[in-house]
Amino acid sequence: MSVQVHPTAIIEDGVEIGAGTSIWDNVHVRHSTRIGEDCIVGEKTYIAYDVRIGSRVKINAFVYICTGVTIENGVMISAATVFTNDRFPRATTVDLAQLRSSEPDETTRPTLVREGATIGAGCVIGNDLVIGRFAMVGMGALVTKSIPDFHLVIGHPAVTVGYVCRCGHPMLRLRGDRHEGYQEATCPECALKYGIENGVVTELSPPV
Repeated sequence: MSVQVHPTAIIEDGVEIGAGTSIWDNVHVRHSTRIGEDCIVGEKTYIAYDVRIGSRVKINAFVYICTGVTIENGVMISAATVFTNDRFPRATTVDLAQLRSSEPDETTRPTLVREGATIGAGCVIGNDLVIGRFAMVGMGALVTKSIPDFHLVIGHPAVTVGYVCRCGHPMLRLRGDRHEGYQEATCPECALKYGIENGVVTELSPPV
């Protein structure tokens, strides 16, 4: 299966793109980035250098992915999502005499998006954090800290309001901010079962 790249896309030297991946119009992929198989990169998306993207990843239009970001298999990143990688950004040196280099330095921080996660439209993702397996970030959220596996988060800053199944459907809503104790939950959509203890979600019936 061949790679499909729109003629208006800019793919710099050293980029690796897996079989079956489609790159749409006006996308810019910087050098040394790796994109896996069967991915979709939507129009006008920018992917910086040395980014690592797994297979079967959907990236919608107008997404900004900076250096330091790693995206595992099966992730969905919705339109107009912005990643960040610098806790203390400045344009110039302290005397305002020179532009600072855009190369990574001691203030550059990584972000890891684990397999199966979904990031909703219009989100801003902080750095030095992990978005867990099959977590779901609601549209417009501001993510400032790591998100555990299977958690559903919304808001500014994003906070956990429940838990989601592998299939994406909510399986349990929180009352307030409480994660105490142990309970089991069954997805109403696909019937997969989970155990939840103090906010840690364990799969009791993972798909075969």
